[in-house]
Amino acid sequence: MSAPASTSRAPHADPLLATEALGVRYGSFVALKDVTLRVRANSVHAIIGPNGAGKTTLFHALTGRVRAATGRITLAGRDITRVPDDDRVRLGLARSFQVTSLFATLSVRENLRLAAQGRTPWQALAPWRGVTGGTTALATAEEMLERLDLTRVALRPAGEMSHGQQRRLEVGMAMAARPRVILLDEPTSGMGTDDIGTMTALIRDLGRDHTVLFIEHNMGIVMNISDTVTVMRAGEVLVEGEPSAVRDDPEVRRAYLGNMITGDLR
Repeated sequence: MSAPASTSRAPHADPLLATEALGVRYGSFVALKDVTLRVRANSVHAIIGPNGAGKTTLFHALTGRVRAATGRITLAGRDITRVPDDDRVRLGLARSFQVTSLFATLSVRENLRLAAQGRTPWQALAPWRGVTGGTTALATAEEMLERLDLTRVALRPAGEMSHGQQRRLEVGMAMAARPRVILLDEPTSGMGTDDIGTMTALIRDLGRDHTVLFIEHNMGIVMNISDTVTVMRAGEVLVEGEPSAVRDDPEVRRAYLGNMITGDLR
């Protein structure tokens, strides 16, 4: 296994989100083995690897959807390995999924308002929440509409928008809860060229005031907007470092990228 490539930003700074020797099992199958991850605050960190590498399982473990068999997970120095998934949301972890999940019959603005009003669905829909909280949520929704470039479709039902717009809205719903870390699972999946460009710019912009961890198969996007890239293979970390170092690592070329797509990374 190659030694982790070096990174340019404060390599000894405490990470905001981290794992130490994390392992996940499904019965006798080892899905993750000794995964150590360091995600710096206000950075854009990509996870790449072939199908079956363990990327989505890693996301499930970070968000609490699956229980770690070994190792530990920390958020801002706090051990959250055994913390329930809902509590992790309240502590500042937000996730968008590979398959879009929205309130299809509600307007774009209302989707964002509900997301802003609470960090869990029960909080968002609670009828006893005060008027002040609702006013703040509406202000956040308007801010997100502008940032997502969705103001012109604010009153349109979310289910009637294009796939690319829906994906942006889902990212905006994650942002609306003001999380510390946003996890994005293949955010450009199924998008056309124009939508990919808009989403790429949005993810890059998120690094100004959020910490972003994302899974992505489009290597052009990964290499252009990431501060750090982690390459996974068979449930383990193969290499981690700056995009240029990862791209040029011979072990990565042999094990994952291959000669066929090397040209796409330059």
